[in-house]
Amino acid sequence: MSSADAEFVTHCLELLSPLGHARARRMFGGHGLYVDDLFLALIISDTLYLKTDDSTRSQFQAAGCQPFDYATRDGQRIVMAYWTAPQDAMESPALMLPWGRLAMASALRAAASKRPAAPRKTTARPRQATAATPAPAASRRKAGR
Repeated sequence: MSSADAEFVTHCLELLSPLGHARARRMFGGHGLYVDDLFLALIISDTLYLKTDDSTRSQFQAAGCQPFDYATRDGQRIVMAYWTAPQDAMESPALMLPWGRLAMASALRAAASKRPAAPRKTTARPRQATAATPAPAASRRKAGR
């Protein structure tokens, strides 16, 4: 990662820090941004994209924001639920706060709508005979002969 990339990631984390503990993780050829372990933003090609949903998308559209999209191998365009932050919001944490709150609300709704993870099955380990564990009856019979 170049120093310019690192500076932009640090800047975006500072912008989102009023929402809670912000951290970045490399992914998708960019970075995923989390606030209090809630995934709510992407950085791709030095552009910050915030999580949206049906409840918040119109506010991003009205502010002139653009969706994150990409082309598949077969040429289709896929539009994701992440939209650019308004340009003026990139200037300060105070200006980003309302947009970060919208992204957080969208991320919380998405997390709440997911089915809970199925509990992991534990695999039973075969019991090993120990000195304190009596041998099965068949083994005792053979030993007693």
